Amino acid sequence: MADHVKPTASDSAVAQRPGAQASDPPPKSASFWMSMLSIMIATFLAALDTGAVATALPTIVNHFHGDQFVWVGSAYTLAGTAFLPLSGHLANIFGRRPMLLLSLVIFALGSALCGAAQSMAMLIGGRTVQGIGSGGILALTEIILSDLVPLSERGAYQGMIGLIWSIASIMGPIVGGAFAQRRDFSWRGLFYLNLPLTGISMFLCIFFLKLKTPRSTFRQKMRRIDLIGNIIIMGSSTAALLGLTWGGVQYPWSSARVLVPLILGFVGIICFMIYEALVPMEPTVPWRVLNNRTTVSGYLGTALQGLVISAALFYLPVYFQGCKDASPLRSGVDMLPYSFSIAPFAIVAGATATATNKYRPQNVIAWCFVVVGMGLQSTLHENSAVRNWAGFQIIAGIGFGLLFTATTFPILAPLSVTDNASALSFFIFVRSFFQAWGITIGSTVLQNQLRIRLPQSFLNDIQGVEIAYAVIPQIPTLPEPLKDEVRAAFAQSLDVLWEVMVAVAGLGFLSSLLMKELPLQSVVDDSWGLEKNGAEMTEEHGLPEVNAA
Repeated sequence: MADHVKPTASDSAVAQRPGAQASDPPPKSASFWMSMLSIMIATFLAALDTGAVATALPTIVNHFHGDQFVWVGSAYTLAGTAFLPLSGHLANIFGRRPMLLLSLVIFALGSALCGAAQSMAMLIGGRTVQGIGSGGILALTEIILSDLVPLSERGAYQGMIGLIWSIASIMGPIVGGAFAQRRDFSWRGLFYLNLPLTGISMFLCIFFLKLKTPRSTFRQKMRRIDLIGNIIIMGSSTAALLGLTWGGVQYPWSSARVLVPLILGFVGIICFMIYEALVPMEPTVPWRVLNNRTTVSGYLGTALQGLVISAALFYLPVYFQGCKDASPLRSGVDMLPYSFSIAPFAIVAGATATATNKYRPQNVIAWCFVVVGMGLQSTLHENSAVRNWAGFQIIAGIGFGLLFTATTFPILAPLSVTDNASALSFFIFVRSFFQAWGITIGSTVLQNQLRIRLPQSFLNDIQGVEIAYAVIPQIPTLPEPLKDEVRAAFAQSLDVLWEVMVAVAGLGFLSSLLMKELPLQSVVDDSWGLEKNGAEMTEEHGLPEVNAA
């Protein structure tokens, strides 16, 4: 695959088109900063929920008698992932702000359903709705930022988004632990908390996020939707994630119930790529987004990063609750070294990319930190000192923070700015799809290792439920020496999981060596961005039309 030479012809066309911005970036006016605040609050909302629910999950699952715990996380990720390509496609057709508002409404609805859940099935259904909204929020905030700021300046602003994500990640486990631990709060409050936060985000978007929106009839917009392509990718990604969710937990990996959806899913994803390249006039993911080595290496790194970080953040609370007798609240506090290291280095990656016009060193260095950090975590045992598990988190967190910002640059650098929405929605799709892999692979490794390592007499009493989250609430009350045996079984099982993540991080390092160093665009597509006097959107193409007056 060849990389494009910068600037591309299509970028030049953007710069020469009336209304395009080639040399002058959008002014950092009050309107710009209020728009930034709007998307940062929306990002905070999605990130806070993810961390809070992960920490409170053992308590929630215990409330529903330990059945189907993996679906609480997987349904959320599965739904969001399946609808991600569509959300970017619809943002090109209906506009950024309408789709962000719709995503916020869907997220609020899902939160209300989760808070009112009377069964695990209802909770999983609510998480599915929530996931659709969350996926849209994450995709739209990335797309809107790309409309507001050119890639050559975006590092600092991307770092700001990373900082907000990290703050929410710090608060999420603590809030989740507090609600799970205190009877006067209840875990249901976690989901009801999202409702006023969503209201604030919607208020900011309605009154301050003044973005250009295509002016065309509803019929004209509907004609542009790549309906068949989106049906293929939704069905395929759902099938693949179903197979991943069932594999090794509900059914053996060799079972037809696992292999059939996995095979159908991956064949369907390949068919989607072929279909997008050959058939639609306005494809959801244009083939030109994937026809160069540097962008592909960025997507590979994104996939592997999503897998490792989701496993690390989802299963490290299991270590604290299973090995250290930590309460949900305490396990959230014990995750702070991750959060405090991710936040500043997300900013460092963006700032250095902007200052040096380079992104390859950040990606290479980041993967080195992740490999070392996961390797060190694999040495933890049930009696490890605070300095060990805290220090190891910081090392891996530095790598995660750098990757949070740095992975978008190789994806976008070879592409025309007119492809930002498609490229970024696919970027979020890839990250979310492989985050589900991280949760599912982690679940499979943990469950299988616990079956081997837990005392058989103890294991016989908990058959028929998911082992890890059924055992954790019982550990503080177990008699000795059984308690120490169970704690050791959890530590050893998690060590195997971290060893698997070392191998995955090694592949991530290799992916960073594939990318080329290309100049960062200094233009934005003026078809989008903040509203301006004298410009309207044409009905068919959403391009600016300059008034003669």
